[in-house]
Amino acid sequence: QVQLVESGGGLVQPGGSLRLSCAASGSIFSIDVMGWYRQAPGKQRELVAVITRGSTTTYKDSVKGRFTISRDSAKNTVYLQMNSLKPEDTAVYYCNLWQLGNNYWGQGTQVTVSS
Repeated sequence: QVQLVESGGGLVQPGGSLRLSCAASGSIFSIDVMGWYRQAPGKQRELVAVITRGSTTTYKDSVKGRFTISRDSAKNTVYLQMNSLKPEDTAVYYCNLWQLGNNYWGQGTQVTVSS
């Protein structure tokens, strides 16, 4: 089994920054993809950014140039640096991991962008 623990969410003013972290533990063998999704109230969960084992990244169009995903393979940790935050970025952010055909989710961390 794999456990994902997120941290770093909170309340920030528009234009501000936050850094999310997600640490994976448990039966870690070979992580294929790690990344972040988000879900705003009344909306479907959506991909924000993912990074593959080979460090290929994919971003939601609306966050390109503002968010940066990175990973520390030695620590089984993925980060999401979020800059120039907008109110529409407000959501619960979920960490996601794919390994050997299995998919895992974290418990989510709230990000609120408001003045």
